Amino acid sequence: MQNFRAVCRLSILLIGWLWMAACAIPAPSTAPASAVEAPTPIASSSIDALTANLTDGCVDVYDPTVDYFPEKVSVEYANFEVQYFNNYKLVTVNDPWLGADQSYQYLLVQCGTPVPEDHPDLPVIEIPVDSVIALSTTYLPQLENLGLVDRLVGIDSTLWTTTESVRERIAAGDVVEVGSGSTVNVEAVLDLEPGLIMAYSIGMREYDTHPVLEEVGMPVVLNGDFVEQDPLGRTEWIKFMAIFFNQEREAQSQFAQIVEEYNEVAALAASVDARPTVFVSSIYNGTWWMAGSDSYMVRLLADAGADYLWADTGTVGSEPVAFETVLDRAFDADYWINPDNSFWFTVEDVLASDERYAEFAALQAGNLYNNNAIVNENGGNAFYESGAANPHIILKDLVKIFHPDLLPEHELVYYRQVE
Repeated sequence: MQNFRAVCRLSILLIGWLWMAACAIPAPSTAPASAVEAPTPIASSSIDALTANLTDGCVDVYDPTVDYFPEKVSVEYANFEVQYFNNYKLVTVNDPWLGADQSYQYLLVQCGTPVPEDHPDLPVIEIPVDSVIALSTTYLPQLENLGLVDRLVGIDSTLWTTTESVRERIAAGDVVEVGSGSTVNVEAVLDLEPGLIMAYSIGMREYDTHPVLEEVGMPVVLNGDFVEQDPLGRTEWIKFMAIFFNQEREAQSQFAQIVEEYNEVAALAASVDARPTVFVSSIYNGTWWMAGSDSYMVRLLADAGADYLWADTGTVGSEPVAFETVLDRAFDADYWINPDNSFWFTVEDVLASDERYAEFAALQAGNLYNNNAIVNENGGNAFYESGAANPHIILKDLVKIFHPDLLPEHELVYYRQVE
């Protein structure tokens, strides 16, 4: 998601949104043949006793009475829908970008079975997908968790990922950089012949990738994970990834475990008597963009037992706040979290950026914690890559910071103290 964060910075200036808060239905298209080995047909004799989704093969003899997806997902938090039919799935992405006034739909058809005739205007993706291009780093942990990294053939940029299994494939030459946005390398994408291209949109054609790829008939799908402000809602998009690979059972199981752990930690933090005060972010291009009270990060802070000092905004997107206003309200706050600068490791780094930061009591007390404990050599930050897939770990980190006695055995994963 590193490139996406950079685009969002630009979109703040254009439309007043921030990622940390931060197109009509495409023309019909059929996914081209994959560049990797074609799936093995499933013998008709095995179809009669189908009890699990076909994750690696096609159907050689189609039976319209068979349910080819006995393993299904149910969506509880996220804003997408999956309708199951015997040999295809109808998928709807309700909010493809912040403020979107339209939805996107896709037909996922079991390979070896016929495309339904009652949805002639929808793009078709043959499943299970055997090769995928991921245009955001947030999709990479999902592929890894589902055991599907070997199907990754392309990525927007090779610079930012911290997912080791993906880095290994990049080093081996098995993953190609294709770029993103309106300047995406269309030729490289065509050469890969992917079964699926997972992309995001900010709703601005001049910066989006999907319109360019749709024009050449590529199987591109919009993923709206970053729009979700509920931490569990954002994580549930692993199910969205899974449905393209018929991996519903694994995604359902993994997500249920995360929900259980997250809720247990949140309940623990809810029992505290004293809640420390906290503020976030820092100055960017002369302006302090303060996260809205209904945003993703602020919900995590609340579940971790902290009181956010801008909890009265009632907004999702970030709002510009003058430095003097921040200092007036937060000068004696207990904690400063997520300064939104991956290159702050020491107090010296902070003061080199702006000496006025020295006036905050949180910095003076050593209570500035940055979410840059895992970064690669190019500044790629795991918090923005795998954090969305692991909200229970982020929550544990925050509880450890605010209420260390509650989780005495937990060691910080995504966060580090700025010393």
